[in-house]
Amino acid sequence: MAYFKQLEDRLQELLSLCKKDERWLVVVNADPDSLACAMAFKRIIGRRVDAVGIAHINEVKRLDNLAMIHYLRIPAQRMIPTLVAQYDKFAIIDSQPHHHPDFEDVKFSVVIDHHPLPPEPYPHAEFTDIRPEYGSNSTMLTEYLYNLKIRPAKFLATALLYGIKTDTQSFERPFIDDDVKAFRYLTKYADMDLIKRITRSEIHPDWLRYFSRAFYNLRRIGPGLYSHLGKVENPDTLVILADFFMRVHGVSWDVVSGIYQDTLVVIFRGDGMRKDMGLMAAKLFSDIGSAGGHKAAARAEIKLEVLEGADPESFVVKKLTKGKRKAIKRI
Repeated sequence: MAYFKQLEDRLQELLSLCKKDERWLVVVNADPDSLACAMAFKRIIGRRVDAVGIAHINEVKRLDNLAMIHYLRIPAQRMIPTLVAQYDKFAIIDSQPHHHPDFEDVKFSVVIDHHPLPPEPYPHAEFTDIRPEYGSNSTMLTEYLYNLKIRPAKFLATALLYGIKTDTQSFERPFIDDDVKAFRYLTKYADMDLIKRITRSEIHPDWLRYFSRAFYNLRRIGPGLYSHLGKVENPDTLVILADFFMRVHGVSWDVVSGIYQDTLVVIFRGDGMRKDMGLMAAKLFSDIGSAGGHKAAARAEIKLEVLEGADPESFVVKKLTKGKRKAIKRI
């Protein structure tokens, strides 16, 4: 019995799109899972096309992401129009075109993702592989490599292992057997010392002041927690705090929000058992911004101009409590 799913026919569809005279750009919203998958995709098609680049739409400031890029030598660049103009075809991995406005002007030939299916099929994609049941997109790319008989080199295996580790939160978030299989398989080739070095680079000393602010503004909403941080220098601090508050006993979900530049960013985390955080985010904010995600992790981004002068914290509280302010308690 094969260790992973048999994907030869599907992968031949993908490889048939590769032409020797074409340049491909892999576009991601950079995090460990997407960066690892971009590396894997580059390895898969790199010898079949003229060139493969990796571009991210977001500014990478989170320290573990920077450490990952540095130690694993990931050739990722910020996506700008002049860079896009140098490429013929485009792939989006660990995301979908409707997830962010910066994706809208790019015609993607390939979509590979593990987030919920889109409302309608993406019209430009010649190859689409979306599996919402997977805990990590890195698992999918590990299956690709295995089916193509490509043994991942040390840096690639380490990246994919770290991608699975972070997206499943060390298997504390929802996952399937395939995620466990991929993790076990990659341990044979990954450098665990590099994993430790990267994971120890998660929090910048300057971010510690946000912990104080988050505790001061912490509110209880039924079995959940909410905190608003005001202006932040990096939205990744919201992610770190949202993950941190899920460790509180008796808390089944939490929401952490903040203002980054001209945008209200709202991070959702859940235990994967009760509320579906992806549906919750979409229900509350998809009519006024980008919103969605998984059952245990989701995100919403709303331009401040949409709030029409309303206080961002009060706005989110009203959404979370459905206007019933008595439902919220100060901690």
